[in-house]
Amino acid sequence: MKLVDKIAATLAQLQEAVELYPKLVFANSLGAEDMVLTDLIAKNSLSIRHFVLDTGRLPEETYGLLDKLHDLYLIDLQVYFPDHSLVEEYVARHGINGFYRSVEERKGCCFVRKVEPLRRALTGQSAWITGQRREQNVTRSRLAACEWDDAHSMYKLNPLLEWRTADIWQYLRENAVPYNPLHDRFYPSLGCAPCTRAVTPGEDLRAGRWWWENPENKECGLHVASRMPGAA
Repeated sequence: MKLVDKIAATLAQLQEAVELYPKLVFANSLGAEDMVLTDLIAKNSLSIRHFVLDTGRLPEETYGLLDKLHDLYLIDLQVYFPDHSLVEEYVARHGINGFYRSVEERKGCCFVRKVEPLRRALTGQSAWITGQRREQNVTRSRLAACEWDDAHSMYKLNPLLEWRTADIWQYLRENAVPYNPLHDRFYPSLGCAPCTRAVTPGEDLRAGRWWWENPENKECGLHVASRMPGAA
């Protein structure tokens, strides 16, 4: 499928979602995929609220991009921060970088800094949008364009599901969309600064995330297993 057709299909899905879900939100990670969605939503004046999870440990480049959004796009954007008491409790028990010690401690940190704020961001909403793609990782190979999210009791939409990496970058460049400069330093997937590194040619797109863990563990809890609509 040509890029122009993928753009049309994605836009049609977003427009349909606006009609179906009166309180539709977009979890904007500020990665390359999400900048494509930001641009599509803004240019087409879609009634979709954006939110960003600021974990408190994002790279400075990510904050720079977040600041640009306010200047370039007229979008409804809210930033959610971790509950300071949960962060303080985690650090007291595990140390400031305890997430390096085990998968359990890392997921505990992700829960405090990402999962709990996400729950607050999705409270009272009808459905949410992500920039996930099947190509990104083995943990995302079975994603569907529309899934029932058991954890939050709502639908989750993945409108870029079939886009390839080349499609993402073609769109960004042809439309002069700003993106995180870390992508130019071989960071295809971005997260917290201490948990993200550059990748080498041939590595998995998410190999730089939690690189000390096995691939099947490389999710933070934001995207737990979901079901196809109507599946038991």
